[in-house]
Amino acid sequence: MGLIHVPVAISRVDDVDAVYHADFLVDTGATDSMAPASELHRIGITPVGSKIYELADGARHEYAFGLARIELMGEVTAGRILFGPDGVEPLLGVTALESMGITVDPASGTLRRLPAIPLKPLAATGRRGFRARGQRVEAASGNRSTFAVSCTAGE
Repeated sequence: MGLIHVPVAISRVDDVDAVYHADFLVDTGATDSMAPASELHRIGITPVGSKIYELADGARHEYAFGLARIELMGEVTAGRILFGPDGVEPLLGVTALESMGITVDPASGTLRRLPAIPLKPLAATGRRGFRARGQRVEAASGNRSTFAVSCTAGE
């Protein structure tokens, strides 16, 4: 499978007047998305925090991140975007894709929409997921809690 690039529009969550348009490299190995810091500043996105990220070569680097509106393939989400160095190839991370219900089809090397975004109990399948409707969840430690939506312990 070759590299996949997709046209993406990035803007502030609360203001879509200023937009950064670019072809982003789809990187399913990256959790968050990244764009050149100068472009993010130009459209008014400001850093709200920073995290240390491990790069593909194993090196660790601290990046500032902001919150952005991310649009592609007629879908929209909001998520974390890293302030990358100027000249960096923009990256589209997996959290943005998953929150829009878009997956990578490795056979064809294309992006495709899921017919529905999974938001259901996965306990019946033996996979980790969410339980809803205030169901009681017992952790391996024996502690019990009731949540409106809570993570279930999986294998």
